[in-house]
Amino acid sequence: MEANRIIQGRSIGVPDLELIRTLLAENPGWGRTRLSEELCELWGWRTASGHPKEMACRTLLRKLDSGGLIALPAPRRPANNELRNRKRPGVAHETDPIEVALRDLTPLHVTVVESRGPDFDLFGCLLDKYHYLGHRSCVGENQKYLIRDRRGRPLCCLLFGSSAWTTKARDEFIGWDRQQRLERLQWVTNNTRFLILPWVQVRNLASHVLRLICRRIRRDWLEKYGHPVSLLETFVDHSRFSGTCYRAANWQHLGCSTGRTRNSRKWGANVASKGIYVYPLVREFRRELRDGSEGRFAERPGR
Repeated sequence: MEANRIIQGRSIGVPDLELIRTLLAENPGWGRTRLSEELCELWGWRTASGHPKEMACRTLLRKLDSGGLIALPAPRRPANNELRNRKRPGVAHETDPIEVALRDLTPLHVTVVESRGPDFDLFGCLLDKYHYLGHRSCVGENQKYLIRDRRGRPLCCLLFGSSAWTTKARDEFIGWDRQQRLERLQWVTNNTRFLILPWVQVRNLASHVLRLICRRIRRDWLEKYGHPVSLLETFVDHSRFSGTCYRAANWQHLGCSTGRTRNSRKWGANVASKGIYVYPLVREFRRELRDGSEGRFAERPGR
C-alpha cells in the first residue's frame, strides 16, 4: 500500500501498518481487543466525549486483515454484536389495528432507547420482524427512538446511525472539502431505519414523528456523545417508498445516489439508486460542518 487509505474515518498509511505489525510481532499473546486498546491510546483516537474508539479500531483491523495488509490473531470468541444479534429475544406485543385520526393518539411519547432493558428488546424485535431490511446491532454512534401513543401503544421505531462516507449531492450541498468531511463526518447522522408498524394506519403520523425527532435529536446526541449533530440525512428506496413523509417534514431532496452501498467508496456492491434527503438542524450548519465552530445548541432553522 503506497498511498494512504481512509478506513473507519481514519487515514492509514505505511507508518501505521508498520506500527500494527510491530505490536503484533512483539506481543504474540495479545488478542484483537488488547491490540485495539493500545492503538487507540497511541493514536489518541477518541470520541468527542473522550472514550477510546475501540469498536471502530477493531473494525479497521479486520478490514486491514481481510485485505492482506496485516495478519491478525484468530478471534478468541464470537464478536459481541454477533452474540447480541443471535440472542435477540422475541417480545410479546399487541397487533390490534390502529386506524384513527392523529389527534386521537397525541400527545405522542418519545422514548430514547438505551442499550439494555425492555424497550431495547422490543425495539430490536419490532425492527427485526417488520422492517424489510431487518435489524442488526449498531456499530459506532447511534440513537434509537421508540414512539408510543398517549395510551402507551407502540407506533413506530427510528434508528439514526453512521452517515455515508461520501455522497456527492450531500457533500456539494454542505460545501466541505475532503479534510473537513473526514474531521466532522460524525456531525452528520443517517436515518437508517424508520418503521411505522404495519397495523398502524394514521394519516400524517410519519411526518409528525419526524418533526418531533428533528426538534430533539441534536440535544439528545450532545447529551449522549458530547457533541451535537448538525445535519440529518436518509436514503429512500423509491422503488418501495415515495419519500412523501420526509418532504412533508421539510427535508430537502438533493437527488439520487449513484447506486453504491452507503459506506462504499471506489469499490463496493452495487445497489438500487436511492433518493437523498437531508434536514439541517441549525441555520449555521455549513459553518459548523466546514469550520468545526459550534453555533448555539438551541438555534434551529426557521421552518
